[in-house]
Amino acid sequence: MKNIVSIFTAISLSITGWSQSFQVIPLGVKGGSDESNLSCYALAVKGTENYVCLDAGTIHYGIQKTAELGVLHGNVEEIIQNNIKGYLISHAHLDHVAGLIINSPDDSPKPIYGLPFCLDILKDKYFTWKNWANFSNEGDKPTLNKYRYIALSSDQETPLENTTMHVRTFALSHGNPYESSAFLIRHEQHYLLYLGDTGADAIEKSDKLYRLWREIGLLIKSKRLAAIFIEVSFPNEQPESKLFGHLTPKLLMAEMKILNELSNGLTGFPIVITHRKPLGDHETKIKEQLLRSNTLSLKLIFPEQGRPLEF
Repeated sequence: MKNIVSIFTAISLSITGWSQSFQVIPLGVKGGSDESNLSCYALAVKGTENYVCLDAGTIHYGIQKTAELGVLHGNVEEIIQNNIKGYLISHAHLDHVAGLIINSPDDSPKPIYGLPFCLDILKDKYFTWKNWANFSNEGDKPTLNKYRYIALSSDQETPLENTTMHVRTFALSHGNPYESSAFLIRHEQHYLLYLGDTGADAIEKSDKLYRLWREIGLLIKSKRLAAIFIEVSFPNEQPESKLFGHLTPKLLMAEMKILNELSNGLTGFPIVITHRKPLGDHETKIKEQLLRSNTLSLKLIFPEQGRPLEF
């Protein structure tokens, strides 16, 4: 094992019920303000060192923090270059791409995956010579060709290069008409679902979440979906007019009730709560409100930076 020594059996959170296929290292878990801890989850097949990052808000500090906890061993820059095999970007808001951009000069060649709307923003707004440098293979000339844009689709799976995983992608509504994405990751017959920022269908005047829940209902019934990573950015006190395409505990539980009906029950199913905004006591309130309203007996998980999860 060249750079990484995984000690998941000692300190990770294990989810029982079927054989575990995925390991996830939260490199960043918060939804803004704290630039050292922004949305980024390094995902690999259990027992491998080939990670893809689900969003890329914080990378370098997240790996450094993980090393301090004894989960990863090795030089941070080498881990970024050798063990991160690509980036799945749900949408191009800064708290989901800042780590990718800042670390790009010292990174190694690899793909950036996303829906076309997301890749267009990276191409036109970030990796340009006016704003930074164009480390990608498209857009402003000269292109440095370090990153390759790979457009995803909801109609088919795409293999994730240098891993044994595949991804299928779904559009989400994040403050209509702005979009985000959800990634359904598959390894063999096991799946994990990660949602970028999303509003509730009722608020967004959309059916995007319902269509996603309908797709994954059968995977939950057959115990092939290991977990769902989904955001809750604000406590219930946040006015609907100030949600900006995000969820509250109340709105999440309303969505989970719909998924519960489509999947014939979610008792004990792992729901990982992402993107809590660190404003005042919001993080504490969100956790308390979720635990109080958990009438479906979901297995609610509140990830911490650097502490690995297994599913």
